[in-house]
Amino acid sequence: MAALRKLRLLAGSVAVLTGGLLYSLWPVFRDAGGPAVEVGEQAPEFGLASDDGRSVHLKDFRGQLVVLNFWATWCPPCVEEMPSLNRFHQRFAGRGVVVLGVSVDEDRQAYQEFLQKTGVKFLNLRDPDRKVSRLYGTFKYPETYLIDRQGRVVQKVIGQTDWTDQRMLDFVSQLLRG
Repeated sequence: MAALRKLRLLAGSVAVLTGGLLYSLWPVFRDAGGPAVEVGEQAPEFGLASDDGRSVHLKDFRGQLVVLNFWATWCPPCVEEMPSLNRFHQRFAGRGVVVLGVSVDEDRQAYQEFLQKTGVKFLNLRDPDRKVSRLYGTFKYPETYLIDRQGRVVQKVIGQTDWTDQRMLDFVSQLLRG
């Protein structure tokens, strides 16, 4: 009888722990969209409103290399990556490269304060409902897609990267030449 009681207690504890784990992982499952967009695929078209109210679409940048970066202010690796991405933008501005940030922040004020405080110069759009990130299958932040002039994904970077690293600069320069 004591063994059966211990077994039931153990089973109940496992059930509670499993439920707690699943509950804590819910944001990951909730944000995961369809299948992830992979290298070689056409980048899904989307449109979002900019802070000044104009409608911005991915197709607006056709003919240019687009660096599409999904990020959030509450994501430490995103915050750490932002200065190098901003320097990357400044280096390639006017050379056929567009850096386009898509923030999944729900808090508009935190998003706007972050951009102002850090002096980010590239175009950023807010996707608080995560429609675009789900369209791309993105739920790990930061996540970045390099999209060629024809709208194909040529590189996908999951996680923080140094956008001023010489290998990245050479890769992008090569894409611009070819």
